Amino acid sequence: MSELATIARPYAEAVFKRASESGAAEKWSDMLSFLAAVMDDKEISVIVDNPEIGKDRLTVFMLDLAQGKINDEGASFLKLLIQNNRLLIIPAIADLYEKYKADNEGYVEVDVLTAFSLTKEEEKMLAATLKKSFKKKIHMHISVDKSLIGGVFVRAGDHVFDGSIKGRLQQLAKQL
Repeated sequence: MSELATIARPYAEAVFKRASESGAAEKWSDMLSFLAAVMDDKEISVIVDNPEIGKDRLTVFMLDLAQGKINDEGASFLKLLIQNNRLLIIPAIADLYEKYKADNEGYVEVDVLTAFSLTKEEEKMLAATLKKSFKKKIHMHISVDKSLIGGVFVRAGDHVFDGSIKGRLQQLAKQL
């Protein structure tokens, strides 16, 4: 994954810089999210990987697929990625772009897994604790994972806090 991030970083930085200059950060976020979803599709990735399909045909195919979802700058970016054989890194570019955007706007994206649904009050308390810890606004994405048994698992970029029963049991097993 770090190799993908290394390859994707210059593209993500360039897109973020352009989006910031043009005031189109949200539009670029939507376009990259769409393109990442397209590239995550197994059938599309097979087509992209097929050496018998030339770059011209691939460009026409991808532009037709993205019609109405990307603007002219997005189309130019897509063509650049096709010419440089970098279509498969679009999901990594989208992830890095979202991190740059979040950092620029002063918030952090946090994924929270809980064993049981949280009440609104528990969500507020968790958000306040995370805000204090990261010293930034928090955008939480909460989902339930019964396999945690109890507690919470929090991931914010490279930071991970595993306060789940499952995590504690795994730590105990390692110690034994």
